[in-house]
Amino acid sequence: MGKGDTLNKRAVGKRYEEIACRYMQKNGFQVAELNFRCRQGEIDIIGYDGEYLVFAEVKYRMTGYSGNAVEAVTVAKQRKICRVADYYRYKHGIGDFSPIRYDVVTVDGIGANERIDWYKNAFYHIGR
Repeated sequence: MGKGDTLNKRAVGKRYEEIACRYMQKNGFQVAELNFRCRQGEIDIIGYDGEYLVFAEVKYRMTGYSGNAVEAVTVAKQRKICRVADYYRYKHGIGDFSPIRYDVVTVDGIGANERIDWYKNAFYHIGR
């Protein structure tokens, strides 16, 4: 994979993160931060859904050939996101008793066949 491929993947990822973010906002989500990065990794979308501080991973699949998008959030990926979320909470002084949630927003398909799903509290349902 060349440098151009990496840039193209980033552009595609950014596009679908924006689609997911707009979808969440239409459904009452308040964005606090996009693409939070630290040494432990990255979280695509951070914000509030009611009382919950939500850490959301966005996944996209054009076809079901390599599985659907939600299946791409492996247990290892979940652990990484949890470590990044812990650092985010530490950095922003968010206590252990604040309600938090880990969500996954998936975009499957392309164009008119695009389907967006928002899995709330997804880590409880994925990979267990």
